[in-house]
Amino acid sequence: MCSIVPSQLPKYFGLLALVSLLAALFSVSLHAQTSPPTVSLFDGKTLNGWKTANPDYQSWWSVADSVIRSGDGKKKIPANTYLHTLKEYGDFEFRCLFRLTGDPATGMINSGIQYRSFVKDGKMIGYQADIGDGYWGDLYDEHRRAKLVGGDLSTLRHVLRPGEWNSYIVRCRGNHHELYINGVKTVDYVEKDNSIPAKGVIAMQIHSGGAGQVEFRDLTITEF
Repeated sequence: MCSIVPSQLPKYFGLLALVSLLAALFSVSLHAQTSPPTVSLFDGKTLNGWKTANPDYQSWWSVADSVIRSGDGKKKIPANTYLHTLKEYGDFEFRCLFRLTGDPATGMINSGIQYRSFVKDGKMIGYQADIGDGYWGDLYDEHRRAKLVGGDLSTLRHVLRPGEWNSYIVRCRGNHHELYINGVKTVDYVEKDNSIPAKGVIAMQIHSGGAGQVEFRDLTITEF
C-alpha cells in the first residue's frame, strides 16, 4: 500500500491538478477536431458558387448590401426562378435570414429554400422549405409530389414577422427532416421513400405571379 507523508502533499495535489488540466485540454481539443465546421455559402459581394437553374433568368438575381435579391417589388415575376449552389449536400444544417415583400393584390408573393434538389430541363426538383402567406413553414416537394407536410403555425404565428427579416433553419440527417422559422419547429418529417435522392443542391426560389421581392443573407451550412 502506497502512503504519502505530509511534506509530499503539495507536490501530490499539484500533480493531480496538472493531470486534470491536461485531460481537460485534451477533451477540448478532441471536441474541436470532431465538431463539424460551419461555413458561409455567400461571400457577401458576388454570386460565386451559385448559378441559376435556367440561365434565361440570371438577371433576376443580384447582390447588394451583403444581400442576395430576386425581384424588385415592381415587376411581376414571369416564372419560378432558382439560384442554386454548385456543390451538393446530404446531411447538414442550413441557416439563413430571409425577407419576403410584395403586394398580394398583384399576384402570388412566395419564395422557398430548395434542398437535396437537382435541376432537370431547367426545372428544380426536390424538397422545398416554403416561405409566404398560406405556406409558412410547409415542406413541399417541388415538381415531384407537391406538399408533403403543412407547417405547424400554432407557435410560429406569434413570432413570425411578415415583410421583415426572419430566420430559417433546415436540418437533415438521413431520412429525418426538420424545418424551423425564428427558432420554432414547423416540420418534423421522416422520408419513407428510399428512391428519393438523399443529396443535392441548395437553392433559393422566387415564385412566379405577383410583383414581389425576396432577400437572403447570412447563409451558412454545417455538414454532418
